[in-house]
Amino acid sequence: MTAEHSAAGPLRIVLAGAHGFGRTYLPVLRELTAEGRAVLAGVCDLNPVPPELLDGLGTPVQAAELAGLVEDTAADIAVIATPLHTHAELAEAAMAAGAHLQLEKPPVASMAQYERLLAAAGQHGRVCQVGFQSLGSRAPQAVRELIADGAVGRVRGIGVAGAWSRDTAYYGRARWAGMRRLDGTDVVDGALTNPFAHAVATALALDGGEITGLETELYRAFDIEADDTSALRVRTRGGLLDGAPIVVAVTLAAPEQQPPVITVHGEHGRIVLHYTLDRVTVEREGEPPRVTGHPRTVLLRNLADHLAADGTAGPPPLLVPLSATRPFMQVLEAVRTAPDPAPIRAEDLPGDNGARRRVVPGVTELVHAAAAELKLYSELPQFSGISGRPA
Repeated sequence: MTAEHSAAGPLRIVLAGAHGFGRTYLPVLRELTAEGRAVLAGVCDLNPVPPELLDGLGTPVQAAELAGLVEDTAADIAVIATPLHTHAELAEAAMAAGAHLQLEKPPVASMAQYERLLAAAGQHGRVCQVGFQSLGSRAPQAVRELIADGAVGRVRGIGVAGAWSRDTAYYGRARWAGMRRLDGTDVVDGALTNPFAHAVATALALDGGEITGLETELYRAFDIEADDTSALRVRTRGGLLDGAPIVVAVTLAAPEQQPPVITVHGEHGRIVLHYTLDRVTVEREGEPPRVTGHPRTVLLRNLADHLAADGTAGPPPLLVPLSATRPFMQVLEAVRTAPDPAPIRAEDLPGDNGARRRVVPGVTELVHAAAAELKLYSELPQFSGISGRPA
């Protein structure tokens, strides 16, 4: 689906959620405003936004209800960066009121909500871009081209390793943090579906196939409902991997934080993607590594370009349209419907400002072993010692 800006002049944008992650949209909004390409017409938040936060953005209308704000400001775009369990209702309301969407990840909290949102976009003639920023980078496409060109021969699989460190303050920042459900509503704020959602979505995009099988192992070191230490194995058909597995192994209970790594394992070497750095490394035996950096497009700019096309040529395609996130949503649905995460042994350590850290001894090595060997945690011999379960 494509759409164009129907009126002359700058795009009118409203921002839903300005106190949390929505702050990250303010720099590009300032840039687009200074360029005369957009104006921040409104801000939707339950709490008033102080003027200093909106410096350089004029005096947008502030309101606590999104649909009415979209209508009152004649907004072209609604940026939705609210808590993830509110996305579905707000997104449908904004589209019905007349706005296209820049929707933060994860787009919604269930496959049923996803299908309804797709249907609503078609019904109202709106486009929706999802905020998987890593897919705005040229790096994943460069990896796909390397795979297709046979740079490392036949691909044995893709392994993703993510070892981050969080503390109790991270889970205490909001009522929904670390929850599977809240007040009867799906949240699914687990490691695979929120903090490492970019890793999952990027790995799936490298393959591009249709999911045929999903296996999950979900654990928790923190006193939360959702998973913080997880493994996922996906198999697909019709993609570049030709059925080889994608394994994602992640934790938020590591002793130290490391950059996440996506590795394409080939018969003649490997391709390493540091997706947070837009950096690709090709490693082949007997050859020096080849490292390349790649540009990244800000997704809100891409959406603005798409909508502002003058009709003389086709608009630039959306980089992350809602329809392209179906494989990620299948993973989220598998996590949502899986049994509750099992507790895992962890050390209780001091954090900053009175918070506590949970650290699973040996978990960083476990994460990297799973990604390297394309195995789930339970298939690795060292897991029995980490989990406290018999081998």
